[in-house]
Amino acid sequence: MIKKRIIAGLLLLSLVAACTSTDQPVLMGEEEFLEENQVLGQDHIPVDTPSTNGASSSEEMSSPEMDYPEQGYGPEGFPDDVNPLTGLPLSNSSRLERRPIIVKVENMPRERSRPQWGLSRADHVYEYYIEAGDTRFGAVYYGNRPGQVGPIRSARHFDIQLIDMYKASFIFGGAYPELYEMLLTSDFGDRLIREGPNTAPMLYRYEPDRDNQLMADLSLIAPILDRYEIDDSRQELDGLFFQTQIPAGGEAADSVYVRFSGAVYNRWDFDKQEGTYFRFSDAEDDVNRTHEVYQQLTDQLTDDPISAQNVVVLMVQYESLSDVSDVFNVNLIGSGRAYIARDGKLYSGFWQRSEKDDLISLLDEQKEPFPLKPGQTWFEVLNEPSQITHLEDETAWRFTFIRP
Repeated sequence: MIKKRIIAGLLLLSLVAACTSTDQPVLMGEEEFLEENQVLGQDHIPVDTPSTNGASSSEEMSSPEMDYPEQGYGPEGFPDDVNPLTGLPLSNSSRLERRPIIVKVENMPRERSRPQWGLSRADHVYEYYIEAGDTRFGAVYYGNRPGQVGPIRSARHFDIQLIDMYKASFIFGGAYPELYEMLLTSDFGDRLIREGPNTAPMLYRYEPDRDNQLMADLSLIAPILDRYEIDDSRQELDGLFFQTQIPAGGEAADSVYVRFSGAVYNRWDFDKQEGTYFRFSDAEDDVNRTHEVYQQLTDQLTDDPISAQNVVVLMVQYESLSDVSDVFNVNLIGSGRAYIARDGKLYSGFWQRSEKDDLISLLDEQKEPFPLKPGQTWFEVLNEPSQITHLEDETAWRFTFIRP
C-alpha cells in the first residue's frame, strides 16, 4: 500500500568567446531574485546562427509485437533490435547503433514555449525544478532523431546527471559561468553541441510570431558528429525492465497530479482505451493554489497529444548551491523513493543508481526490478520532502514539490 505521508555545440571556444546573453531563467513572480543575482541571469549564447528550415521529418516508433515475450526484456541482455529505453523492438535496428542525444527543452513562459516540438518522439523526458518556480525538460532521443526539437534553452546542474547516465551528446543553449566551466572540463566535454556557424543547419533559428527560438533538426546531426569526431557508437544502456503484463498490487490512479510551484503544475490522466497517460499542463498561474486551469499539451511537430506509457515520480535530493540564490544541484546517485504510474495504477518502489555512468534502475518494494510498460517514460523529479496526497474521490494522487 502507498502510505499518505510527507516523504523525507559542441563547445567551440573560438565560437563562444565573444558571445552575449540572450537566454535568462524565467521569473515566476520572483523578479528580485535575478535583480540581486545578475550573474546567474546570463547564459552566453551565440546569436549568429542563420535561420534555416522548419523540418518536421521523424522516424516512427515501433509498437510492442503481439508475441511480446511473457518474461519481458531487461534489465540487462536486451536483444540487438530492442530499445533498452522503451522495451520496444525496432524494425530498423541500426537506429540503436548510436549514442543517445539529450536536448534541453523549454517549458516556461507558456506563450513562448508551448506547445513544444518533438517531445512525443523522445524515449525519456525528465521534468525538474530549476529556479524561480520554473521547470525545464531534459528530452532523451535514442530510437528517433526527429526533424524539429525545441525550443532549446540553457543547461542546469542536473543535466550532468543525465549526460553521465545516458552517455549522451548534449544540445543546449548556454549555462551559468560556473556550470559552463564544469561542462567544458567534464569527461563528456567533447560531446557538447551548441549554436554557431559550424553547427548550422542542424541548429537553427525559428521565428513563429517573430519569436526567435533556437531549434534542432536531429536528422541533420550526423555531419556535425563526423566533422568534430564525436563518438556516436552504441552505448551500454542496461538498467530498466519491461513487461506488458500489469503488475500485481498498486493503487488506482486515474490521474497523477504534479505541482512544482504556483505557476508550474501538471496532470496525467489515464486513458483506458489507449492504455496510456495524457499530459495536461498549467494554463495560467495559480499562486494561491486554489484554482488550477489545465490545457492538454500537444506536440507541435506531430499535432499528437503528449502521452506516456509510464509516469515515474522520483524523490531525490535538491542541494542549494548558494545562500542567496535559487539554484540547485540535484543528486541522482544512490537510491530513494520512486512512484510509478502505469495502466491506471500507482506503485511505490525505489530508484537506484550506484555509479555515475549507470542508467537509473527502478525497483519494487521487494527490491526486485519493477516492470515498466513498453513505451515512453516521463520522469517527474521532485525532492524528498515533497508531499503526497491521495484524492479518493478522484482515484488520483497528488505530488507537491516542497521548495528547498
